[in-house]
Amino acid sequence: MQQSLSYVHGAHDVPLIGQTIGPFLSGIAQRFGDNEALVVPHQGVRWTYKEFDERVSRLAVGLLALGLRPGDRIGIWSQNCAEWVLVQFATARAGLVMVNINPAYRRSELEYVLDKVQCAALILAPAFKSSDYIAILEDVVPEIRDSAPSRLQSPRLPHLKHVIRLGADRTPGMLNFDDVSVPPGDVQLAHLAEIEAALQFDEPVNIQFTSGTTGAPKGATLTHHNILNNGFFVGEAMKLTSTDKLCIPVPLYHCFGMVLGNLACVTHGATMVFPGESFEPKAVLETVQAERCTGLHGVPTMFITLLDHPDFGNYDLSTLRTGIMAGSPCPAEVMSRVIGKMHLAEITIAYGMTETSPVSFQSSVDDPVHLRVSTIGRVHPHLEVKIVDADGKIVPRGVKGELLTRGYSVMLGYWGDEEKTREAIDAARWMHTGDLAVIDEQGFAAIVGRAKDMVIRGGENIYPREIEEFLYRHPKVLDVQCVGVPDPKYGEELCACIVLRPGMAANEDEIREFCKGQIAHYKIPRHIRFVTGFPMTVTGKIQKYLLRQQVTTELGLAG
Repeated sequence: MQQSLSYVHGAHDVPLIGQTIGPFLSGIAQRFGDNEALVVPHQGVRWTYKEFDERVSRLAVGLLALGLRPGDRIGIWSQNCAEWVLVQFATARAGLVMVNINPAYRRSELEYVLDKVQCAALILAPAFKSSDYIAILEDVVPEIRDSAPSRLQSPRLPHLKHVIRLGADRTPGMLNFDDVSVPPGDVQLAHLAEIEAALQFDEPVNIQFTSGTTGAPKGATLTHHNILNNGFFVGEAMKLTSTDKLCIPVPLYHCFGMVLGNLACVTHGATMVFPGESFEPKAVLETVQAERCTGLHGVPTMFITLLDHPDFGNYDLSTLRTGIMAGSPCPAEVMSRVIGKMHLAEITIAYGMTETSPVSFQSSVDDPVHLRVSTIGRVHPHLEVKIVDADGKIVPRGVKGELLTRGYSVMLGYWGDEEKTREAIDAARWMHTGDLAVIDEQGFAAIVGRAKDMVIRGGENIYPREIEEFLYRHPKVLDVQCVGVPDPKYGEELCACIVLRPGMAANEDEIREFCKGQIAHYKIPRHIRFVTGFPMTVTGKIQKYLLRQQVTTELGLAG
């Protein structure tokens, strides 16, 4: 008997949604108008679907009134808040393309993304944690201080015309968010309806930057069809209904927050609940109890932090049922504690990547616990997956190879980068994930490694090449290699191994200081080693796996 091959497809009787996001939201608002759509306790926000839908239209009209046109890119640089959610749906309704900007980005990263996709507008929070966003932006476009709102002219970023800030304070050259979001007239609403009716679901709606293995981040361009359907089927796997309330402490700038969180809820008339601007364990526990949440999302690190919180036992989490743990491999012991102590009997594991909107595999709420821990579940509805060897041939079940995905979820491509798009998506529209996986006879998959050297630190993807290219700018650095080393809290941490220029001396603090304010805090290497060289093959190729072993041993992190 011929051995079955590692090819699976999610044939399904529930059809794909053939709509854009705006009209779909209107339909949900008609069906579930009195349901709470969005609850953000720290902002005093509690909006029904009817109110939320009206606010989305109001903001969509306001953005179009600025002169923005369908297809224009509009960046959002902010922590989690009600405004972020409004922007997500208002840009979709107006045919604009929302560009997610990581709240941890600093000056060079901000300038790069605004320029790369030629943002016409930027919505930003004044500040977050240690970042003064307004000061950083004024450093990139100093002309804004002397410019009238919506009249910015910057030689460095010629496309950027409108800067809209959150909060009540006024800043020279910037509009205030509340000024843009004003009650629309009948003529404006008719214009918005015309735009909505003309939009196609295969048009781009969102650009998400993923750290690039070649140094610069790449803008994964996602359509209405991509993310609306992925959010819907993620919610289906969790068995979400209009009575569910999902606590979302994961970041909105990432697919985890805006697709697995927001779109999973909205497609089922469920309630989006945001416990804070970023993950804070006490706020999550308080919010789950106070709002009687039925679902909770998080990366494994977050669940570990919640379980280990000194006041954990004082909170009533008995309303919890489901949620998603994703972002990095989930330790079995953590999973059993989450199920046992947090009442999350129907928690699911999801696997994916930004380029596939993001989820391609997910466990189901009734899969046995041992499979939910040891696998990433089965292929998502309407998607195809194959596992291939180095020659691109499909391997038998149970044999390791690279995971490739095809279907409605695959991005249009990387914005403005045909070459990188062709490297990732082949001629038959298979997305090459770079992850090594195995699929068993029942169709359950397990990720067994990474074809590339990506480091996953607490759910954040770090590409060593990007950090290496940055560190090469340091005048004392001759050569540098970054590798991931084990870490009990974050799963992995970054270690930079640096060869200094002859006659130069440097210390760890000097290197870290060089990174501060220039690259996101989570990308700054936790460990820095000064070395004389790297392990090489005969042909001069650096053997990263040997380097990783060496530094892991030297740092005392092995086993």
